[in-house]
Amino acid sequence: MKLFDADWAPSPRRVRIYLAEKGISVERETIDLRQDEQLGAAYLALNPRGVVPALQLDDGEMLCESAAICRYFEALGDPSPLFGETALDIARIESWARRIENEGYAAVVYVLRNQRPAFRDRGVAGKWPAIPQIPELVERGQILWDMFVGVLDAHLAGRTWIATDSYSFADISALVTVDFAKAAKLVVPDGAADLKRWHAAASARSSATA
Repeated sequence: MKLFDADWAPSPRRVRIYLAEKGISVERETIDLRQDEQLGAAYLALNPRGVVPALQLDDGEMLCESAAICRYFEALGDPSPLFGETALDIARIESWARRIENEGYAAVVYVLRNQRPAFRDRGVAGKWPAIPQIPELVERGQILWDMFVGVLDAHLAGRTWIATDSYSFADISALVTVDFAKAAKLVVPDGAADLKRWHAAASARSSATA
C-alpha cells in the first residue's frame, strides 16, 4: 500500500501522527499542494477526488479522509488507547474527535477560506465551481474559535488528555487543529492555561513532529 501525503497540510499530518504513535511504517509519496499537484492528471487518474491524504491499497482502491485511514489501520490490529479499548472509551474518543472537527477545525476553515487570497473564487473546471468568499463567515469562524477554545480549556482543568486518561485520537485531532489555526491567525489566549499545558504536553511527544 502507499500513502499519498502532503508536508504542511493538517489532515495528512493527523495520519502521520497516528502512524507514528502506532509505530506503523507505510510507503509514502508526497503531493505538492502549493504546485497544485493534487489536481494534475497523474494524481487525478489515481484519485479522482484530488485530495490528500489518500491511502492506496494493494488492489488499487483508494481510501480518503484522515480519520477513515487511521481507523483502517486500527482495525488491522488489536484495539489501542488511541481509539479506545472499551465501549465507553471508544464513544468518548469519537464524541470529542467529532466535536473538535465540527467546532474547532471548522472554525479555522471558515476563516481561512473566506479571508486568504489563495482561496478567492477558486474552482476547478469539471470538478467544482468557484465559491465566492463571504466576509461574514470570517467573523463567524472567529466567534466559534473563541467558544471552542474556552470549552476545551475548561474541560482540560484537572485532566491530562482530552477524552480518556490516555493520549488518543481526540488529542491528535486537537493538536492538529490548534496548530493549523495559526495559519488563520487564530490563537489560544494566555488565559487558557489548561489548554496551553495540554498543548505543550501533546507537542512534546515524538509523534508530533511526524
